[in-house]
Amino acid sequence: MAIKKIKPVGNGRRGTSYVDFSELSKVAGPKSLRSILTKKAGRNNSGKITLSHRGGGSKRFYRLVNFGQLAEADAKVVAIEYDPNRSANIALIEYKSGVQDYVLASDKTKVGTILECGQNTAVKSGNRMPMKNIPVGTSVHNIELLPGQGGKLCRSAGNSATLLSIDGDIAQIKLPSSEVRRVSALCFVSVGSVGNSDKMNISIGKAGRTRHMGIRPTVRGKAKNVVDHPHGGGEGGTSIGMPHPKTPWGMPALGYRTRNKKKKSKSMIIKRRSV
Repeated sequence: MAIKKIKPVGNGRRGTSYVDFSELSKVAGPKSLRSILTKKAGRNNSGKITLSHRGGGSKRFYRLVNFGQLAEADAKVVAIEYDPNRSANIALIEYKSGVQDYVLASDKTKVGTILECGQNTAVKSGNRMPMKNIPVGTSVHNIELLPGQGGKLCRSAGNSATLLSIDGDIAQIKLPSSEVRRVSALCFVSVGSVGNSDKMNISIGKAGRTRHMGIRPTVRGKAKNVVDHPHGGGEGGTSIGMPHPKTPWGMPALGYRTRNKKKKSKSMIIKRRSV
């Protein structure tokens, strides 16, 4: 999909761009695959803000996307739709039995494409199969961490991982973060990369557009009061007054490793991501 720039007819429109939606289907998907999405607004059950800069935004339904295996061996893509809850587009598929489902749309998925899922499936963009049946060097997305768990990795727009090697029941993949890890070769993945890769190139253009997304203004810690942030207080443009930056709750920030060293999956990581 291409990027379209809006004519600067006013200050609010100048510099704004968006992804061309001409390839998306005009018909709304089935209501049975949508559910009500309640707003959390960054607060916990006590009403305290635990995730800052969240709130407001347009109303939206949650699309029930199937990240696991297809219910039948193959299905036909009947529509490509926009999903307000994720950067990637989703494909509405229909099985031979007439049942419909949502899956992530790959970069080459179009209306009329036949998607297949199984052990003896052709290595074609959008098809889903175990990693042991895929040639080394292939780009994959929607990767399972445990067999039958459903895809957990590489699900955002334009993302994909590279299959490095297969040794018995263990496969090595390189993630977009440059992390190299081992995964069971029995885990199902989708061939190719996620579509809508131009999403990262859009220019939001104005503050009101971010408010429609549910993003509230971001305030620097040093601009706050002492009671609100460890960086707060001071006279004028003073420094944060400490050797290293901290989060609003006093934990180290910017480069501090937060992964639990006792996590069971640590042995599966060969090379950590570059900071």
